[in-house]
Amino acid sequence: MQNRYNKTKVFIAACIGMSFFGISMIVLGAILPILSDKFGLNTAQTTSLVAFLPIGMLIGSVIFGPIVDQRGYKGLLIISSFLILTGLEGVVFLESVHLVKLSIFLIGFGGGILNGETNALVSIIYEDSNRNSMLSFLGAFYGLGALGIPVLLSTLLKNYTLQQIFTGIGFVMFILIIYCAVTKYPEATQKQGFPISAGFRLLKSRDLLLLSLILFFQSGIEGVVNNWTVFYLTDFGFLEHSKALITITAMTASLTAARLILVSLLKKFSQKGILITSILIAIAGVSLMIQPEYITSLIGMMLVGFGIASTFPIILGIIGAKYPTMSGTAFSIALVFALLGNNIMNSVTGIWLDKSGAYVYPLILAICFLTILLIFGLVKKSNQAPVES
Repeated sequence: MQNRYNKTKVFIAACIGMSFFGISMIVLGAILPILSDKFGLNTAQTTSLVAFLPIGMLIGSVIFGPIVDQRGYKGLLIISSFLILTGLEGVVFLESVHLVKLSIFLIGFGGGILNGETNALVSIIYEDSNRNSMLSFLGAFYGLGALGIPVLLSTLLKNYTLQQIFTGIGFVMFILIIYCAVTKYPEATQKQGFPISAGFRLLKSRDLLLLSLILFFQSGIEGVVNNWTVFYLTDFGFLEHSKALITITAMTASLTAARLILVSLLKKFSQKGILITSILIAIAGVSLMIQPEYITSLIGMMLVGFGIASTFPIILGIIGAKYPTMSGTAFSIALVFALLGNNIMNSVTGIWLDKSGAYVYPLILAICFLTILLIFGLVKKSNQAPVES
């Protein structure tokens, strides 16, 4: 009997998971000063605390693909959502710094799973004509989750304790997880058993490696923008801290709005044209970040946010179309590249900025954008057949 599921209900569950991923990416930065004060951590200790998030995320990104291809989506989506919920409450309520490290690892681990799984799930339930636009719609919920935590904290911390706020957040998340638990999902694409040989063939697929490299540089861009923009603007004397924070918030809001707009645009225009146009917009934004003032940096970061919005949904849509029966594993490979790019480009930027000065920040972003355009051109020329089981 054919597995019957409601696309809209499944998509809502995926959006819930993606919003949880957005929370997992931003929550630590939002409460890190509070944790540092609570445990009396110095800079080195605080840095070691943060390191558990990307470690968990990398492991989650590695394992989710083969699991969902063979076992399906429901169980892993529920488990990973609970891991994030448990980690969030642990970070706030636990009194042991070692248990807080474990909680941060759980947040990253669950987030890594949800990022890949929700994208793979949406890629499966929608046909080629709608896949990219719905992936873009899904991506907007990352922005909603990421923006939600700072907004809640800035609004509620005046009248409520951190524990009270996260108790309320935890309750809402629990209700949303229940919705995910009662929803019916598509069946696994490899129920007969995961074909290990086909999985290894994916690693040799030229197109998948090129597409993964695009996400390497795209995620590197996002890491540099999220982690180094405020430093660049403040430490080199361009803006005061409060105004620098506004520019990065404007970038996230612009990215979220752009992904909502792309839901319609991706149905009307070619993905190639949209991606190239978006990157050119982002490069224009980067040019405004050279010797910026407040207005030019604000406009520049909004253009960057708008410009980077299309890359992930378009590239993941292409991967989903090329590898439909092993989309989970293909997404897993691509997102591991993305996480590596985020971590590597973060480190390179920090070292290079320290040695060479302010010009490094816009230069690195421009190089990454141009590299994406070059690699995307190579993918479009490829005639390699999709890898199937």
